Amino acid sequence: MPASFVVFLVAMPLSLGVAVASGAPVEAGLIAAIVGGVVAGLLGGSPLQVSGPTASLTVIMFSLIETYGWRATCAITMCAGILQIVLGASRVARTALAVSPAVVHGMLAGVGVVLALSQLHIVLGGSPQDSALDNLVDLPRQVLAQHSLATGLGVLTIVVLLVWERTPWRRVPAPLVAVAAATAVAWFGGFDVPRVDLPSSLLVHWGPPSLPDGALPDVVGAVVAVALVAGVESLLCSVAIDRMRPVGVARSDLDRELAGQGAGNFVSGLLGGLPVAGVIVRSTTNVRAGALTRGSTVLHGIWVLVLAMSCGAVLEQIPLAALAALVVTLGLRLIDRSHLRGLRPHRESLIYWVTLGGVVVLGVGEGVLLGMGLVACLALRRLTRVSVRTEQRDGRWHVVVEGSLTFLVVPRLAAVLAGIPAGAPVDLDLDVDFMDNAAFDAIHTWRVSHERLGGRVDIDEIHESWYESAMTGESSPPPRKTAGSSRWWAPWANRGRRRPEALEQASPREILLAGVREYHGSTARLVRPIMAELSMAQTPDHLFITCVDSRVVPNLITASGPGDLFITRNVGNLVPRNGARVSDDSVMASVEYATSVLNIKTITVCGHSMCGAMAGVLGGGTEIEHLPQLSNWLKHANHSLDRFLHEPDPEDARTPLDRLCQVNVMQQLDNLLTYPWLKHRVETGELELVGMYLDLETAQVHILDPEQGRFLTVPDSVEPSEERAPRKGGAPHGTTAFPA
Repeated sequence: MPASFVVFLVAMPLSLGVAVASGAPVEAGLIAAIVGGVVAGLLGGSPLQVSGPTASLTVIMFSLIETYGWRATCAITMCAGILQIVLGASRVARTALAVSPAVVHGMLAGVGVVLALSQLHIVLGGSPQDSALDNLVDLPRQVLAQHSLATGLGVLTIVVLLVWERTPWRRVPAPLVAVAAATAVAWFGGFDVPRVDLPSSLLVHWGPPSLPDGALPDVVGAVVAVALVAGVESLLCSVAIDRMRPVGVARSDLDRELAGQGAGNFVSGLLGGLPVAGVIVRSTTNVRAGALTRGSTVLHGIWVLVLAMSCGAVLEQIPLAALAALVVTLGLRLIDRSHLRGLRPHRESLIYWVTLGGVVVLGVGEGVLLGMGLVACLALRRLTRVSVRTEQRDGRWHVVVEGSLTFLVVPRLAAVLAGIPAGAPVDLDLDVDFMDNAAFDAIHTWRVSHERLGGRVDIDEIHESWYESAMTGESSPPPRKTAGSSRWWAPWANRGRRRPEALEQASPREILLAGVREYHGSTARLVRPIMAELSMAQTPDHLFITCVDSRVVPNLITASGPGDLFITRNVGNLVPRNGARVSDDSVMASVEYATSVLNIKTITVCGHSMCGAMAGVLGGGTEIEHLPQLSNWLKHANHSLDRFLHEPDPEDARTPLDRLCQVNVMQQLDNLLTYPWLKHRVETGELELVGMYLDLETAQVHILDPEQGRFLTVPDSVEPSEERAPRKGGAPHGTTAFPA
């Protein structure tokens, strides 16, 4: 109930603003908000997503209304809804996610630019031109022209929108406050400015939708454009909300969501409303306001209906300049620089800017097609990109070819091979995932020619058998090398090998510096993009408490990268209990920072076999009596030892030490629950505790099953159902199953 009211306060002014900016009747925005909440909310597959009129369709709708008229545009909206229902029933929703995010974000940014330019003219007291470029050219004249009181109200609205979110009262939606402030000033000042013209009934101007009067290909293109833009935005919004959903809320069913959006668009078009789509602003507001079911989405639509039917006189006092200013701000926020920063490391910024420019200059459909065409060209270029490296070492030539070998790269490869002196021994390493006949013929011809002149060519052993079979025409695509040329876990790859002579007599410090130099030479450039992004802020997913043992590498056993884990390491992966006689705040300081500042929702305690700390505890501490600090610290493991002595050994325990190592993980999870604030978060589902155990001998990770009270290997464990809420305090040791 509270979440629905908060979303309703956000939706009301935005729905009116989108309707005005689209050139549609004002009531069309309210109808779309009601239908998006009730129909799409009930039938959609994303429980927490809120649908309604969206700014991303404003430019398209304005063009359609100008071309075909309002009732024909409603028919186009209905047909777009039918198309979305068909696509949802065909279970192709995930295909829409194949559209490059660079194109989607570029399209939204372009729509934002067009929207801001057009509505800015209304704020300044003028009228928008026919195109975004004309609006941009005419903007200086409009700025220098004489302005009316409406302009002041528009400026006031923008100022309140920008300032309100920095105040302590920012929980009250800024759009509502800004529009209310402008309305109050206009009311008390008695300003004679254009205001909202709302009919006495939402359906007073309703008439049956009419068929568009235009060429069939153009009409079909309009239907497809509305369906795809609204559908893709809804699906992307669903995916984004899934990342924010509270524990226990089901993941979105994208096919059902697309069909639900289609039903909403059909009903909205039938009743004379704008197209609906999942709106990220309202959806994130819904989640942050505490929504847990689709009830908040449905109720927000009902509140819009109640207000529209009972408070029309209040809505009619809203100045149009205030709504235009609201849409200007909304359009500028569609230009999200964080998306551009995310695209830059992947070298996709050009796609973003080309799509944005295409939308502004040519139109939404043309801009999207232009962006998708560029994506296809870049993908083709990347697929045909081949790395060819040569070096001379110990009297032999080494040639490494990586990538996909096609006829497009044959000239470059032939030029490199032709540069190798006649008669020289050559090692040819073909680390390729595809080779067409032209590339194979070029390599084979060069090899035969080179060996006739006295040279020797050794093909990498992984591909030698394939190469020989290719000569008979019986080959399949070459197998991809598993190791590749990049040793991402260096220097582990050298373990067991003979060190270079230069480091044979080196000190540990010199060996360490040599490793740093190797990192700078080979790895730093590869991780620089992600490290540059992480330099601004860290957003880890898990707090990982584990042992200082050098054989435990958290990022390796969890297949995670930089920035994914917030790691705390200590001797024995211990968590001091609340009120322990041997006080230590270091571990809980990390827990507090992780949960309260970084908003981490999962804490993992990871132990391992052959733990030296547990061996000391099991031996009674006699071996470490001469180490006072260590002896004092291991007193925190006394509860683990007591539990070990009083609980029966499981059948799968190999040694007493291994059993103690596992029991210690369970006990540390219990120790976490001795802190009341943390236990409360676990019981309410805000925080999840996970037990993990690494068997060093088999390199196998085991996960604590709270229901069985024992550790299971990951392939044997059962993934928790997405529909099932986590256990709230009922599981042994206060833990839940490891998240899938």
